[in-house]
Amino acid sequence: MSEQQSLEQIRQIRIDKLTKIRALGVDPYPPRLDQERVLISFARQLSEGTVVFVAGRVSAQRGHGGISFWDLQDDSGKIQLCFKIGELEESVRELINLIDLGDIVGISGKIFTTKAGELSVQVSQTQLLTKALRPFPCSYYGLEDKEECCRRRYLDLMVNQDSKKVFVTRSLIIRYLREFLDERGYLEVETPVLQPLYGGGLAKPFKTYHNALGLPLYLRISTELYLKRLIVGGFEKVYEIGRVFRNEGVDRRHNPEFTILETMQAYISYQENMILLEQMVEFVVNKITGSTKVDFQGQVLDFATPWARFTMVESVKNIAGIDFMELPLEQAINEAEKLGVILDAHRRSSVGLVLASVFEDKVEPTLIQPTFIYQFPVETSPLAKKCPQDGRFVERFEHFVIGGEASNNYSELNDPLEISSRFEDERKKERLGDEEAHQSDQDFVEALEYGMPPTSGLGPGIDRLVMVLTNTPNIRDVILFPAMRPKVECDQSEA
Repeated sequence: MSEQQSLEQIRQIRIDKLTKIRALGVDPYPPRLDQERVLISFARQLSEGTVVFVAGRVSAQRGHGGISFWDLQDDSGKIQLCFKIGELEESVRELINLIDLGDIVGISGKIFTTKAGELSVQVSQTQLLTKALRPFPCSYYGLEDKEECCRRRYLDLMVNQDSKKVFVTRSLIIRYLREFLDERGYLEVETPVLQPLYGGGLAKPFKTYHNALGLPLYLRISTELYLKRLIVGGFEKVYEIGRVFRNEGVDRRHNPEFTILETMQAYISYQENMILLEQMVEFVVNKITGSTKVDFQGQVLDFATPWARFTMVESVKNIAGIDFMELPLEQAINEAEKLGVILDAHRRSSVGLVLASVFEDKVEPTLIQPTFIYQFPVETSPLAKKCPQDGRFVERFEHFVIGGEASNNYSELNDPLEISSRFEDERKKERLGDEEAHQSDQDFVEALEYGMPPTSGLGPGIDRLVMVLTNTPNIRDVILFPAMRPKVECDQSEA
């Protein structure tokens, strides 16, 4: 494949070969294999002389006189193919001359070992299963670009085994999360993705419209409020793993469509849920790595329980030497600005919000090892229950790792009158232009009026856990198809 050849020229050459293949009476896209295949990993374990039929993509082609060597790979591994050209039937020789890198073939032949010690299949028959019209990816053809790897993930997976391993690990992480919860009696459920009101978090939603019902709808930003309805209905332990959507910015830790695990359990305190969360993460880390320690970008993270625990006030005081909750509002604002914290008008409205801003700006980036921060200001958490000993705070905790939030969890507010009052406060924020204000959900309030027992929930993000356990610094590299701007083809001259 010459570098002087354009992609369109290569494509046309392959289309011409496609025509020749059909002229041989061969279907280049047959509906089935001629015989039952074995996985390449299994074929590699068979004794020499065994006849096998393997299938996969041609990933390399080499020629040495009257012998050609190809590499064939499937999902389980790779094996070398050996073609002794003079010993092949003419129909096979004609066909293999029309097969290119990236084509998918079925191969029949005997297992043997070459003089160089390479386990191989000596080919006797070849079945073309799929003719690829575009060339097998290589650096010249644009796969060095990380954005292209995300935009055309199928090519990334085709040639990058490290990338493939990330997504296999992701699947295992979700499997082990389910295993942990299922063994403890949790019931997995499904709740609506399209919702007439969005809630359970503070975020800007995606909007849509249901034509048949004449109803504006939102893509969910959380599963929380529907899980609580199930607790009202009598389930005591439920969870959901699913996609949620937030119409916000994209950076190395944020994607507008992401996967979250949310749980609800009746008759459990948030302190007990804190223990459950650290045990669950430790369990998954052990399953994936065989240890509680993980190497992430040159730092060793230790998920052995118990994790460090600090109230938000304590964590800020440890860094800044100030207990902001003991200051009047103006002094709290002045002290925050001395620390270089930028406060918008909303964040200047209460000492609790000033405290939260200082925490996010000055403390959060320092939380490298797994750490719990608990007792958040009430202003930050419209759905969490107040601390009995100090109503300025709520029974909320988040866990942090590598300088960022990894889960949001709390004791669920189940007083319908208080939550109505908090919804009214959120409506005031919405009228002032806060696009992330929590909507007032009267149907949810009505559900609470039937009585919800003391309940606590968990909400760890799956993608960020995958990032840590695969040593991947950017969230887009752990999501198969992350949000990307479409590629603009500036040069149409080759089309």
